[in-house]
Amino acid sequence: MHSTVSTPRATIKGASLAGLYTSLWVPELDALLDAGHAFRRAASCSRLYLSHAHVDHVGALPSLLGMRGLMGLREPLEVYCPHAIVDPLRAGLEAFGAMHHWTLDVKLTPMAPGDEVRINRDLHVRAFATRHTVPSLGFLFLRRVKRLRPEFLELPGPEIAERRQRGEDLFTLHEHLDLAYATDTRPRVLDENPELYDVSTLILECSFLDERKSLDAARAGGHIHLDELLERAENFRNDALVLMHFSQLYKPAEVVEILDERCPPALRAIVHPLLPRTPREWWT
Repeated sequence: MHSTVSTPRATIKGASLAGLYTSLWVPELDALLDAGHAFRRAASCSRLYLSHAHVDHVGALPSLLGMRGLMGLREPLEVYCPHAIVDPLRAGLEAFGAMHHWTLDVKLTPMAPGDEVRINRDLHVRAFATRHTVPSLGFLFLRRVKRLRPEFLELPGPEIAERRQRGEDLFTLHEHLDLAYATDTRPRVLDENPELYDVSTLILECSFLDERKSLDAARAGGHIHLDELLERAENFRNDALVLMHFSQLYKPAEVVEILDERCPPALRAIVHPLLPRTPREWWT
């Protein structure tokens, strides 16, 4: 049931079906995005980013932690999540641990919109507000890299080192927006966070695709309708727009047909639907 989408800067592996499960793994970032399904290949991942606490996005976390225990992983999984779900999430894991007779350890890091955490030397993750029916967040992964200013490019290494020791400002800081994840949200998230249009790989929910679900119904459930992305089609400057979290209303082949028919060519060229290989896998 796991699918793979390869983009210029990331590989996305996993599965997503609205109301049933969403869990994605990005190996390049050592990141899991939600835990609505536990799959063994990703169980050794170091960090989990939870968008919200609906069961199809968090319900498989105890299974994932159980897998990690069986694999002998001693370091607790780092879990980044909205502030509002930290206490109930901790209580839920304690209850599961009591039933399991094994502690389900995690390292919880609560985040609010605008909070940023440094993951390693260059990689950072920034939380942003998404617009669902419960407290929810999206996550933007970015890299900050220092580059020598053009006027100093011809300097020999020892002189650069000497000037740095004297405190001279020789570098500029460049920010690369590698990947963003926004699921279970109304399209306002794009209007409120326009930098999402410039992220290299944007993973975005698109639960509904045609007249089988009205715009009002999609908005009431806190989800995006394809109509609302088409209104913003010219804004997407991403290298890849990975659409996921499609409704059970659509078979995998239908998703591709609708996108082919409805998306303008420039948008369709960057859209990568995250879909299973066969209709049977959609439900298993």
